[in-house]
Amino acid sequence: MESMANIKIVTDSSVGLTEEEIKKYNITIIPLTVMIDDTIYVDRENINNDEFVEKMMTSKSLPKTSQPAIGKFVDTFNELGADGSQVLSINMMESISGTVNSARQAATISDADVTVFDSGTTDRGLGYQVLAAAKKAQTGASMTEVLNEVNFVKDNSYLFLGVMTLDNIVKGGRIHPVAGAITNFLNIKLVLEVTDDDGKIKIRSKGRGVKSVKKYFNNVIENMKSLNNIQQICISYVTETDLILELAEQLKTTFPDVSFLFRRTTPIIATHTGEGAFALLYYNDHR
Repeated sequence: MESMANIKIVTDSSVGLTEEEIKKYNITIIPLTVMIDDTIYVDRENINNDEFVEKMMTSKSLPKTSQPAIGKFVDTFNELGADGSQVLSINMMESISGTVNSARQAATISDADVTVFDSGTTDRGLGYQVLAAAKKAQTGASMTEVLNEVNFVKDNSYLFLGVMTLDNIVKGGRIHPVAGAITNFLNIKLVLEVTDDDGKIKIRSKGRGVKSVKKYFNNVIENMKSLNNIQQICISYVTETDLILELAEQLKTTFPDVSFLFRRTTPIIATHTGEGAFALLYYNDHR
């Protein structure tokens, strides 16, 4: 059934949503493009998450990602707002992509009433905010009420990222505190956290070998036990490894009643983080 909500939700293709969620909540996704060895692919249109990782692993050079053109946002906003609906565009954090700025510029050009929100995160963390917005909008809430809900989810969501090879980060140069700072030959593994102060990426752990990462994530899981109302947990990964499968089992066993999603990440995130990388994301509703 079509939602009668007068607020329509837009996001970008770095979002960690299932196809079912996208359909159920009428979420519009604006794709980023990615170039692999001179071939341009449109995320979700002519390449999916699994196909992308396969191609990335065999590509000669690091794939290049491009934010959506401003015109793509303008057209989408105009189309969604044509019936008088308001539009809320929730996008991935500015620190890794100019997507949110494209959306902001498009909002000033569009004929529709558009609000743009920097989620300060990406992947399933962005997904949590988009779902919260869509659910709230379906209740007939005002834009202010929807934004209050999204801000609450933003402040209570967490993203920890395990990076197992530094090749993509250093070549891509997107994750600034890390880029070029450490070399691979030491077998350095990193844990990064996306913090809610403007979606800044902070290094939480650097160690040699997989054990250092495992130890850090065990501590994260210990800390999660003290929270009283975790709503959702996700492991989003580039390529499956023993460590990732082990952590997934540990989370399912530790939090048997919490909805758990295990999924391959999007091309945009895979490009920036590289082989073996994974994120643990969760949302705690302490209200």
